[in-house]
Order: sequence, then C-alpha cells, then structure tokens
Amino acid sequence: MGRDGFQGLKVWQKSKDLAVQIYKITEQGMFGKDYGLRDQVRRSSVSIPSNIAEGDERDTDKEAVRYLYIAKGSAAELLTQLIIAHEVNYIDETTFRELEEKCLEISGMLSRLISARSKTFNH
Repeated sequence: MGRDGFQGLKVWQKSKDLAVQIYKITEQGMFGKDYGLRDQVRRSSVSIPSNIAEGDERDTDKEAVRYLYIAKGSAAELLTQLIIAHEVNYIDETTFRELEEKCLEISGMLSRLISARSKTFNH
C-alpha cells in the first residue's frame, strides 16, 4: 500500500474511529455494567481495524484478502451486537442508527477493497 501503510487506508481510519466511539459508548449506563455484552462489542469493534492492519502487512494479496474477510465478518458481528444492545435499551435510536450506518459503510468499503485485491490472484 501507500507510504502510510494501513494507517493511510480510509477503511482502517473509519473502523479505528468507530472502535474508539464504541469504547466510549460502552462505558456508560447499563451498557457499562453488562460486562459480557460490553466486552464482546469491544472485541468485535477492535477486530475490524486490527484485521485490516494485519491483512495490509501480509506478503500476498491472497493472504491480505483473508484478513479483510475476517474484518468484514467482525463488522457484521458488531452490528448484530449493536442491534441487541439497542433492543435491550442500552443505546438509544439515534446512537444506534449512527453506529449502524458506520458499520454498513465500513462493510461496503471492505467489500470493494476485497474485490480490488482479489483481482490480482483471480486472473
């Protein structure tokens, strides 16, 4: 990748910012007291930028794509957990919609990156 490596990837920046936001949200109110769900949500959120970074550092596009798929799976896992958190009233509608939008945007960006990186070894 570019001079900045994985830190220069917009999808990494957005997913890292989302993880920071998740940490702040999950320390508040009832969410902060539900250690099981809180820790699971935090792990999912951190997994997204972590796997993007690890994939970007891999030697081949094929290896990189594997980690990008893991990151995409973590985004789906995070969204599922946020739906549950919303339904048990740990996060309000406005916050949920904002987080949902970010998860979906990151997932879409990952799909495009996976597609671009896959072209090098699928032809």
